[in-house]
Amino acid sequence: MKLKISIAAIALLMLSACAEIRGTGDLGLIIERGAGSIQIVQTTDRESLATIEGLGDLSHASAVYSRDERYAYIFGRDGGLTKIDMLTHKIVARTMQAGNSIGGAISQDGKLVAVSNYKPGGVRIFDAQTLEPVAEIPAIGANGERSKTVGLVDAPGQRFVFSLYDAGETWIVDMRDRNNPAITKLRNIGKLPYDALITPDGRWYIAGLFGEDGMAMVDLWQPEKGVRRILDGYGRGEKALPVYKMPHLEGWAMANGHAFMPAIGHHEVLVAAEGSWKEVDRIAVHGQPVFVMARPDGRQIWVNFAFPDNDTIQVIDVPTRKIIKTLKPGPAVLHMEFTPRGEEVWLSVRDDNQVIMYDTTTFAEKGRLPVRKPSGIFFTARAHRIGL
Repeated sequence: MKLKISIAAIALLMLSACAEIRGTGDLGLIIERGAGSIQIVQTTDRESLATIEGLGDLSHASAVYSRDERYAYIFGRDGGLTKIDMLTHKIVARTMQAGNSIGGAISQDGKLVAVSNYKPGGVRIFDAQTLEPVAEIPAIGANGERSKTVGLVDAPGQRFVFSLYDAGETWIVDMRDRNNPAITKLRNIGKLPYDALITPDGRWYIAGLFGEDGMAMVDLWQPEKGVRRILDGYGRGEKALPVYKMPHLEGWAMANGHAFMPAIGHHEVLVAAEGSWKEVDRIAVHGQPVFVMARPDGRQIWVNFAFPDNDTIQVIDVPTRKIIKTLKPGPAVLHMEFTPRGEEVWLSVRDDNQVIMYDTTTFAEKGRLPVRKPSGIFFTARAHRIGL
């Protein structure tokens, strides 16, 4: 009896000493790009829980989550890789793994974290628990020169896929044997692949080409078939505008059997049929699209824009492909993120130092959070989605 009382007393003391017990499913983080910090937020009550400082250059930062949603991995532009505990609001581990980075991914089993680097060009892979190095993959193209890497995503089969910006190649890295990565190199995919996406089912990898009028696609079910060119010449015969900001292809939308894609240098959203990948429509929009994102149910597409039109958001109805709402949240809307079931969308308004939440049915404003120069918004539901 005394033993039972003792254990109960210890448990009570431990509980009282701990922070509030909570789950992770409604948590997220917001990048404060100018301050080198993040805010940890809770979506149910639209509140900020903590600010974590000291994360370096976050001017193009992104994040992925462990499969239990407990840990976030922040990829800084300065090459910093930081592991954050979402419950204790602490930095667990941090390493300066490169000189200039452009995003990362977490493996299918959640045990490996990969980082895409501009300088030195290549991909480095780390143990997700300790951040100890596992593999280094220099991106040396067929021309013998080292290349920036872009469009890094995770893929089924414990694989990572990325493209070589300078060399015009796409590489597939099989990490089932973490001590012996198997690399498949697909050459001559096109000029200057600048970013890429993987479809939600993990089958199709599509790289946008800045140097050519088209896109390069790989069927990851049959990579031996090589690269297929799609939407070739989608801008032919049109006067291209100056490109103020490259579109983010991980923000492309798949909805109702179609892909909704930003047209580089044009005020249009392209619509292509999934499978054939042929253009079936294009939708005139307010400016040059940056993110073209589907609400989780696929009924709406939300679009933000490059400077000088980046104070505007437009909403496309998927069945009719018509714009049904134009919003003016404020100057420099950089990023959007839907709550896990899509009833709200959170928008980062950098130059107003605000994150604004909207109801996606009524378009009514639901709340605001003060955030220093906000950019990326990343909710923990991403932990269970391929390519995010």
